[in-house]
Amino acid sequence: MTLFRNFVSVGSLTLVSRIAGFARDAMMAAVLGTGPAADAFFAAFRFPNLFRRLFAEGAFNTAFVPMFSGALEREGQEGAKLLAARIMSWLVVMLFIVTLLAELFMPQIMAVFVPGFVDDPEKFDLTVLLTRIMFPYLGCMSLMAAYGAILNTLGRFFAAAFAPVLLNLVTIAALIPLAVWFIQTPAEATIWVAIATMTGGVAQLVLVWVAIERAGFRPAFRMPRLDPEVRRFWMLAVPAILAGGITQINIFVGTIIASGADNAISVLSYADRLYQLPLGIIGIAIGTVLLPELSRHLKGGRALEARQSQDQALFVSMLLTMPAAVALVALAEPIVRVLFERGAFDALATTQTAEALIAFATGLPAYVLIRVLQPGFFAREDTLTPTIFAGISVVANIAISLTLFPSLLHVGIAIATAASSWLNVVLLVATLAVRGHFALTWPQWRAQLTILAISLIMGAALWLLAEQGAIHLASGVALWRQAGVLAALIAFGIAVYFTLVHVSGTHDLRLLLRRLRRRA
Repeated sequence: MTLFRNFVSVGSLTLVSRIAGFARDAMMAAVLGTGPAADAFFAAFRFPNLFRRLFAEGAFNTAFVPMFSGALEREGQEGAKLLAARIMSWLVVMLFIVTLLAELFMPQIMAVFVPGFVDDPEKFDLTVLLTRIMFPYLGCMSLMAAYGAILNTLGRFFAAAFAPVLLNLVTIAALIPLAVWFIQTPAEATIWVAIATMTGGVAQLVLVWVAIERAGFRPAFRMPRLDPEVRRFWMLAVPAILAGGITQINIFVGTIIASGADNAISVLSYADRLYQLPLGIIGIAIGTVLLPELSRHLKGGRALEARQSQDQALFVSMLLTMPAAVALVALAEPIVRVLFERGAFDALATTQTAEALIAFATGLPAYVLIRVLQPGFFAREDTLTPTIFAGISVVANIAISLTLFPSLLHVGIAIATAASSWLNVVLLVATLAVRGHFALTWPQWRAQLTILAISLIMGAALWLLAEQGAIHLASGVALWRQAGVLAALIAFGIAVYFTLVHVSGTHDLRLLLRRLRRRA
């Protein structure tokens, strides 16, 4: 059960990263809150991340992995290493050019990216400074993702999955003196954290560099040339980059809209971090493992094994994602309060973040399903179709955001994100089904419907219990008491959910435990 074992490995390390990330975000919320400095920091941090997803996730997690897998199957390790060197040389050159241009023209770029900040010169100048400090983070993360893609294809998942933990640990180390020993202004604190973020990016790159050196697979830099294999890569990568670009337009427009309301960017960023926990553990882990798995099977002519891998990924992802989404909706406010409400993060910020979290959580199964379904296209070297679907979903997202933002503010943007993601899922499923690459049997449909029903039952029980225990979860109650009650509710929800899953015959928990023991 290679897919399951690798998923557990990547998911476990992602869980460690997310826990460290929550510690980091809790400290950041206490130091920065949701004021102008926080908005400036999160806008600045979001900008290099747009390009990271464009170059690294767009090109390498979609176009490069299938080609690299095919080279391994046909030409062995030496041929695959040579292909990687030729392609990564182009990545390095492009990153250098983009970074140089962005640093030179950052004020003009930020005037477009966060137009709502322009009328506040202090906030705008801080955003420009922070973005200049953190933009080289793009190069570190893109190269890390490229090396990680090679390691993942080789079946070495540890280094790339553990690397984000370093970013969180470095940032926590920077926040400790701010939160404990001395207090700076929020603006000065953001500069400190921006430098720490850049340092964490370097640490991540060093980690995967060492791992790929030990694997004997570090591609040597060479002057870029347009040979036939590189041209083929770009024919696959350009639609993938466009797909990533379209998705980033989504975020770009959302940031532009959100910059028109005070605190909206920081509120959305905190809510985003919370639903990213299950998305990272389940969706990203499944997608990371599934793409090279599907690519190897399809390049080796094993269509049945490819279908089985995708079916297994779909079942495992929904088994874990659906209850997580429902629990986030049922316990949104207590979760936000326990994690963030202290220092500069007040009760109003808790309410606003919880509202956004509920809206985001309704789309969580869709975000994960996109990660499960897209490899079905990418592994077959079809990057154009998902690009078209991403474009359609972005148009829907922008339209819904513009419609809802005047009345619902940050909640309207979160609703638009969830709704457009579900539209993307429908398009992906329908196309795979028409092509004969995806079809659920009646037992599989029944299992999915049972998972949904059990999740709703669990969510209703959690909501009722949280209402009964509201006095223990209110603002001002001691943190240890809030955290204890919330932990008890979560443990109760997990116990109820998996008991019903086992009793209903949806999944035998003894089999799950045996798999985990084999992994251990």
